[in-house]
Amino acid sequence: MSFGNDARAQVRPGQELARVCVSQGERARVLLGGAELEAVVAGALLYAAESAAELPVTGDWVAVRRVDPELVLIERVLERRSKIARRAPGRRGEEQVLAANVDVALLMAGLDGDFNRRRIERYLALAREGGVTPVVVLNKADVAEDAGARREEARQVARGVEVLVVSARTGAGCGAVEALLAHGVTAVLLGSSGAGKSTLLNRLLGMEVQRTGAIRESDGRGRHTTTHRELIELGSGAALIDTPGLREVQLWASEESVAAVFEEVAELAGECRYRDCSHTREPGCAVREGVDAARLESFQKLRREAERLSGELTEKQRWRSIHKAARQFYKLRGR
Repeated sequence: MSFGNDARAQVRPGQELARVCVSQGERARVLLGGAELEAVVAGALLYAAESAAELPVTGDWVAVRRVDPELVLIERVLERRSKIARRAPGRRGEEQVLAANVDVALLMAGLDGDFNRRRIERYLALAREGGVTPVVVLNKADVAEDAGARREEARQVARGVEVLVVSARTGAGCGAVEALLAHGVTAVLLGSSGAGKSTLLNRLLGMEVQRTGAIRESDGRGRHTTTHRELIELGSGAALIDTPGLREVQLWASEESVAAVFEEVAELAGECRYRDCSHTREPGCAVREGVDAARLESFQKLRREAERLSGELTEKQRWRSIHKAARQFYKLRGR
């Protein structure tokens, strides 16, 4: 895996460039020189971080200093070129970065009852916001009654996005996923528990490195067999980040990223009778006439979430500026 000369230029004397393969709060595991080493986050980095989103996460490139042959100290997180993030569960205006420096997001849905168009739209918004190329992967084609129809449904909500139908269990269609994982590419597996992320990972590796669990017949859900986010190197020279199933996919995206997922809304909006049409009750609304009602409702909901998030972040940034100014004042006064 390579991050180019720009990253190496940020490494100071005595430091080395490593990549986080597992993040566990103040501790982590990193890939360095072909070996996997234990790592500890430096106290200065912990103190300077304004939120957990600034601390090392799986996929981050970091500057480390060796403590001993088996342990390194993470002193700096290099600037992320892309990320997958959501709003932290139960936290107001807090970002949770799930994976960093990702090229492709494999948005997985099972064809055994897990398929949900609204959830796919949310994943697409997160990928767009983070600068990651999304690919929808419909898994369990071997048990699907009508995989072709589901594929067309997915294409309707993921316009312009590649949609693959595979069976991780039998290997059918998995060659198309392998083709995406060229040397130097980092991909992340996203989906609910039971979608088959770990099964696909095992298939791509040709061995079982992640446990897989049985699916409940009542609702098609699986147990969380993956308990943490982990970056695994593939034989092709690509890297794949496996993630636990997400119960909540709270939005961490701008209104622009939401609009990019619903391109047909923007296209039809120009034909509305009123320039400031809200696409709710106005007469002559081309969007209401041309967009499926359920999809339009989803667009309105995600847009409202993005608006609320923007307001929360603006307020949070204001208070952070006040606190920062106060710290600087007391620091200068104490000299």
